[in-house]
Amino acid sequence: MALRFHWMLPKAGEVVPGASQTPHEALRYRAESTSEGSPAPRPDLIGWTHFARVAEHAGIDSVLISFSRYEPDPLVVSSALGCATKKLTFMLACRAGLTQPAAFVQQLNTLSCMLGGRVSLNLVAGSSLAEQRGYGDFLAHDDRYARAEEFLTICEQFWRNGGEADFRGNFYCIEKGKLLTPWSTNGSRGPEIYISGHSEQALRLAAEHGSCWMRVADTPEAIAPGVARMREAGISVGLRLCILARATHDEAVRAAESLVPRDDGGGQAETVKLKDDSLMHRQAATNGSGWISPNLWTGLVPFYGPVWTTLAGTPRELADTFLAWRDAGVEQFILSGWPELDTVEMFGRDVLPLIREGEACR
Repeated sequence: MALRFHWMLPKAGEVVPGASQTPHEALRYRAESTSEGSPAPRPDLIGWTHFARVAEHAGIDSVLISFSRYEPDPLVVSSALGCATKKLTFMLACRAGLTQPAAFVQQLNTLSCMLGGRVSLNLVAGSSLAEQRGYGDFLAHDDRYARAEEFLTICEQFWRNGGEADFRGNFYCIEKGKLLTPWSTNGSRGPEIYISGHSEQALRLAAEHGSCWMRVADTPEAIAPGVARMREAGISVGLRLCILARATHDEAVRAAESLVPRDDGGGQAETVKLKDDSLMHRQAATNGSGWISPNLWTGLVPFYGPVWTTLAGTPRELADTFLAWRDAGVEQFILSGWPELDTVEMFGRDVLPLIREGEACR
């Protein structure tokens, strides 16, 4: 199977067609997107549409639209961008418990019919207690995963039983549910479901209900046990990371290390505070930083979180690392970069052809 590449949708205001942006400016904009006064919470159809079309041309499979109180609603954004693209899929981040499963399926089915099935899900349990409670969700970490299991069970009933569902559990009760708006007839019985997380509950949920388990990037040796477990369960495995390419390895190393903030200004403590109910973030906050392989760097992780783990090097080095992950059983990737627009163009032009060439040789 050919490797599949997805991209994180830039924050609102991050992409300005025709304008240039340095890596430092791009990093600072994304890091400050949760600050008071940031334009990130306001929709940005001009910038997003431009980025989506560039990503589509670059060979990106889908864009992940994240969910938080700091940005617009993913379903509404996907609806708008889907009408401006032809092939790009939209991976909607969602949290079980913030809406009833029947209403959620009805919304998603409607979107899938409008976009010809170009919709997938990234189910997350939530990583911040304060944010969850701000949405009215007071469940503990393990209970949220138990609720997510019931949520997906009901969704799958609707998708696989001709729009009907009947369920009684600890968190949801559906009696003779019936939805007449179908999932798009694109050959699938429902959307692909990406489950993120490092906890045992996340792994179990991915194995039982997921299409792909997403985790933070690490060396092939470090991820081997989790990859083997998911592959034995018939589940695809994906990695989340940033990429940075330069003409030489030394240039890439210098560029990456120059991004470390000289004056943290409390950023590291704030990252830990905001993500206080996520095992993935707690592990990252205590693992330190540095080069864990010649090309994989965690220098930004203590400041901004684990998804800032960075693959740095020449285009050939990046391609070879993706192929090494492929050999280890990884099949999908969600990428980011600085700046996002320049990086996705570079990836499609300089890295992806080398990956496809290497896949053909294998």
